[in-house]
Amino acid sequence: MACMKLGSKSDAFQRRGQAWFCTTGLPSDVVVEVEDMSFHLHKFPLLSRSGLMERLIADASKGEDSCVIGLPKIPGGAKMFELVAKFCYGVKLELTASNVVCLRCAAEHLEMTEEYGEGNLISQTEVFLNQVVLQNWNDSLRALQTCSDVLSCAEDLDIPKRCIDSLAANACTNPTLFGWPVRDHRAPLQSPGGSVLWNGISTGARSKNLSSDWWFEDASTLSLSLYKRLISAMETRGMKPETIAGSLSFYAKKYLPGLNRRHGASEGSGHLAPGSGALLSVEEQKILLEEIDHLLPVQKGFVSTKFLAGLLRTAKILRVNPSCISNLEMRIGMQLDQATLEDLLMPCFSYSMETLYDVDCVQRILEHFLAMDQVDGGETPGSVDGGQLMGSPSLVPITMVAKLIDGYLAEVAPDVNLKLPKFQSLAGGVPEYARPLDDGLYRAIDIYLQAHPWFAESDREQLCRLMDCQKLSLEACTHAAQNERLPLRIIIQVLFFEQLQLRTSIAGCFLVSDNLDGSRQLRSGLLGANDGGWATSTARENQVLKVGMDNMKMRVSELEKECSNMRQEIQKLGKAKESSLAKKLGLRLKSQMCSTHEDSASKPSSVHSHSHSHVKFEKTKDRHGREKKT
Repeated sequence: MACMKLGSKSDAFQRRGQAWFCTTGLPSDVVVEVEDMSFHLHKFPLLSRSGLMERLIADASKGEDSCVIGLPKIPGGAKMFELVAKFCYGVKLELTASNVVCLRCAAEHLEMTEEYGEGNLISQTEVFLNQVVLQNWNDSLRALQTCSDVLSCAEDLDIPKRCIDSLAANACTNPTLFGWPVRDHRAPLQSPGGSVLWNGISTGARSKNLSSDWWFEDASTLSLSLYKRLISAMETRGMKPETIAGSLSFYAKKYLPGLNRRHGASEGSGHLAPGSGALLSVEEQKILLEEIDHLLPVQKGFVSTKFLAGLLRTAKILRVNPSCISNLEMRIGMQLDQATLEDLLMPCFSYSMETLYDVDCVQRILEHFLAMDQVDGGETPGSVDGGQLMGSPSLVPITMVAKLIDGYLAEVAPDVNLKLPKFQSLAGGVPEYARPLDDGLYRAIDIYLQAHPWFAESDREQLCRLMDCQKLSLEACTHAAQNERLPLRIIIQVLFFEQLQLRTSIAGCFLVSDNLDGSRQLRSGLLGANDGGWATSTARENQVLKVGMDNMKMRVSELEKECSNMRQEIQKLGKAKESSLAKKLGLRLKSQMCSTHEDSASKPSSVHSHSHSHVKFEKTKDRHGREKKT
């Protein structure tokens, strides 16, 4: 740390308890009281350097030889007045980055201008501050840290702004711009050629280039108010948004313990693990989190989704402003395709505790993503222009999101408190075109049905309508065909589409086989008998294809048998229902038949006439219809 020596006399001050004495051989004629400390000094050295002390001594003396004065508002308190007193007596002292700000403020308060002596304390501290401290990163940082102790006075003197501008300029400077790297207190001194220096002599060793995060740890030592101003100054000077985001992430992880419970402290390339920061109260943590959210870059991709998810989880624990939570959800939704399943598994912190995980939060995040995807042109994934598929780049992120949501549904499905409408709303929120296959959705539905065995058949069918049986893979179809938890209607659909896939695959194999045979004959005619190796390899390929087709034929026959058995079972169920109905109506039918028989026996003539008329009706009909007698 750089320093500047003032004065030349030896130290003549001694401390006795809560009092300082100047041992110059002359009796003290003035006592200055600062806080709980008293200084027994002499009038002339003080009034000859300070305008304020001159007026106070004149008012307190009133013709007497000794007096007592008080300085309750001097910046820096008793410690700084001790240095001021030594300066007035010409005693040796050192100006450093740690005391120059407080001394500058104390000198301003005491009016120690050039009017009361050349090279007074104000001018000395200003020279050291401008020519030494503000030219060095470490000293500027240390001076800015001490501004918190005398902030109001330092602000009047514009010291924090000068320190912040110096730090921002150093952080934004390209180390390779002038061929001389920015001085880092953790790195050894280097020559213009880049080699490490030892006692001014080049060692030949090359120092590693500074990464963009070399200042993160130093900046995290600042108070929140000063840190915010530093970040704003860096943004004004053109600092990259991703670097700003990295510093904010470092600062948040240092002072928000909730961010380090599930995720590692270090994140990104070269980021340093933050040390244990000062313990903040819950209210201070809430203020810090809201400020971090306000300072984060709004552009997509500059802040990692994992960090945003950690902020959102911590915000829910601290119960911060709802607008902050909504803003974090929107940020995550903008880049949901970059999230992982762990990022979305946020515990439910509501008082009702209906579900283990906050499904409603994920639903809102998905809605934000879909809204952004529509703005980017993802609402027309199948539009064609000039023979090319338009909007295809947007299919990549939304397909990744569909896979992520299916995985999330499978993770939350075992929760018995998860209501069917919530599950359907989240699963149905993903557009149909976003899922090339519905295997992941089928897995989630199967787990949900297993955890909710009391669902009625209608609820099961309603749930299974979320997936498209035509978009299930052959393996998923095989599993679904044997799944007793699925409704019977869905199983029949699965079997139908499975057979359709198999037949399509077999037809494709036959087509490939025919093409291979034709190609083999053509090549054999062109190449002649000299190319026996190619013929052997083609024969092997045909044999492999034949085995595969035989296996597929066997599978098709097995599936047809299963369908036939299922149809027979359905018919048996129908016949059983008909037989039970017939038993209930048997007596009534029998009584009606008996009564009809008795009526026919008692009135044979009427029956005969009726049958005769019926015959005549048939003959008439035959004449008009066929125009011939039967």
